[in-house]
Amino acid sequence: MYETIQFIHSYWAYLVLFMLLVASFNGIIGFAANKEYSATNFRIALFTLIVSHIQFLIGIILYFLTPYFEMWAEEGMGGVMGDSVLRLYNVEHPLMMIIAIALITIGYSKHKKKLTSRPKFKALAIFYGLAFVVMLSRIPWSAWF
Repeated sequence: MYETIQFIHSYWAYLVLFMLLVASFNGIIGFAANKEYSATNFRIALFTLIVSHIQFLIGIILYFLTPYFEMWAEEGMGGVMGDSVLRLYNVEHPLMMIIAIALITIGYSKHKKKLTSRPKFKALAIFYGLAFVVMLSRIPWSAWF
């Protein structure tokens, strides 16, 4: 079961990063070019929100099934924080992904409240762009390649 969820979590992440990149660039281009906000832009932002929240739910399940989680009991706080691999998987990656999901959610909520196109694109560009950078900062790259 663990391997299946890890496989899904790993490959769903590609979709999340791709959609977040598309949504970020969509916001930047829409803001810079002073484009009119359309239904397509809304769908891109919404789909990005949905796939990222699905990834978050898969990640929560995986977090409690992973062998790294058992290290909290075996090693204790000092042991986990002293080992860079355990710290990445048990603390840094989950925390930064929660922050990224919060940024995506805040950006989506803020953009919906704006009445004109330019502020909508600005909110999406800022919050989705920050979420993209945060996600890239704490992906366990060694496990991906």
